Amino acid sequence: MRGFVGKGPKRVVKLDHFLVRAVSRQPQGDHDVFFRRLSSAATKGKLWFGIAGIMATVPGKPRRAALHGLLALGVASGVTNVIFKRALPRRRPLPEHLPLFRFVNPQPTSSSMPSGHSASAVAFAVGAGIVSPAIGVALAPIAVGVAYSRVHTGAHWPSDVVFGSALGAGAAFLTRKWWPARPAEPTPRRTPAEVPAIHDGEGLSIAVNVLGGSYSPETGELLRRVFPKAYIREISEGEDVAEEVKAAATRPGTVALGVWGGDGTVGAAVAAAVEHSLPLAVLPGGTLNHFARDLGARSIEDVLDALTNGFAASVDLGHVVVQRGLAEKPETSELAMLNTASVGVYPNLVRRRERLQPAMGKPLASVVASLRTFGVNSPTTLTVNGQKHKLWILYMGRGRFYPSDHAPIRRPVLDDGVFDLRMITADEPFARARLLWAVVTGTVSASKVTHLAEATEITVEAIGQPLVLAVDGEPTPGVRSATFTVKPRVLRVYSSLPVAD
Repeated sequence: MRGFVGKGPKRVVKLDHFLVRAVSRQPQGDHDVFFRRLSSAATKGKLWFGIAGIMATVPGKPRRAALHGLLALGVASGVTNVIFKRALPRRRPLPEHLPLFRFVNPQPTSSSMPSGHSASAVAFAVGAGIVSPAIGVALAPIAVGVAYSRVHTGAHWPSDVVFGSALGAGAAFLTRKWWPARPAEPTPRRTPAEVPAIHDGEGLSIAVNVLGGSYSPETGELLRRVFPKAYIREISEGEDVAEEVKAAATRPGTVALGVWGGDGTVGAAVAAAVEHSLPLAVLPGGTLNHFARDLGARSIEDVLDALTNGFAASVDLGHVVVQRGLAEKPETSELAMLNTASVGVYPNLVRRRERLQPAMGKPLASVVASLRTFGVNSPTTLTVNGQKHKLWILYMGRGRFYPSDHAPIRRPVLDDGVFDLRMITADEPFARARLLWAVVTGTVSASKVTHLAEATEITVEAIGQPLVLAVDGEPTPGVRSATFTVKPRVLRVYSSLPVAD
């Protein structure tokens, strides 16, 4: 077999020699220096690591494309050098096949079949192109140039380059199983709701949490200037936020409730608005403004436009029944869930990520925060809808969130009637190592430790020690069980985003 492979099929050998002779007849010129330098730059992947480093400086698709390209390159290089070069020994072209001024010096001593340079080049270009086709198209000429340079410099026969390129493309598409294409996000839409149009803030009561991250002495002045006829209640440190919001909602003459604050303050306003059948205006002013962002309320001007024109959307609300205390004598309470709920290390992960994000950007901050969180914390054992699990993270979003990984950030539709259930489990062998690998490579959504589902009702029960349940960022300790259901379209919120047809 070694002799057969060494000689190669006769037709392939004849074609190789024919093509190499055609290359050898090219006149000497600057292109010889170019291809020799290009070939040298691609040795041991130096060229592709450099390009990946440049791509990684741009957040979003370029950074993900760089990581995917390097992953595909690693697979292609390993398969080519460890397996095929040993299984398919073949002599490289000899000096008599090409002019000496063009011949690579020193010539590699490993098997000519297949071309490792070609495999790495095509793997990186195709792997990056799977994430971003535009980047793949831009990298294609460079990959083709590297592959051709191996023939031009006498390092490989043309068939070596073709086989190596095929291996590189195959490695890239193999990694697509680990790095599946993200599902398309639906266009943001809203279901219209009837609400009164409000001019100059007349009939609007606004609860302002002065502890909100963006609050300043000028905040009150701004609100009074924009809404001169509104009632504005500033909630100071030490006051009960829920009680003060309720007082604003029940003030005589109130036809709509406004809120300025983080997600916890907004949650209190949601409960008051539903209880008193008031439409809600969410002003983007807190430390976290997830719901305001989902609504498209990125500025006071956005909210003012919706109020003035009477634009509003119907929004689903999660209803949580929590049992705490002694197992034989539990205490029952009810909570409203506007955005998310979680059990396990998710709150710690989010806090670390958001602390690092300004300096590192979200993707890198997510990786660093995940490595730290999963490295030092332990999983929690509980049952979810009757099934026992050992979990790192139990995450529930009220509505479908995107992307489908451990860091969801967007919710295009607010009344889809479902919970977005995500579990990262520790049940599988080597679960921690699998999880950390998935985080580093950005393949959490495709990992075997990740379980994605949708549900209209979810029941969570503690096993042994009670749980700490976080609902919209507010922790509730001592939880023995919690049942989540959806209340469809019970909340009306002023919103200027496009509505459903």
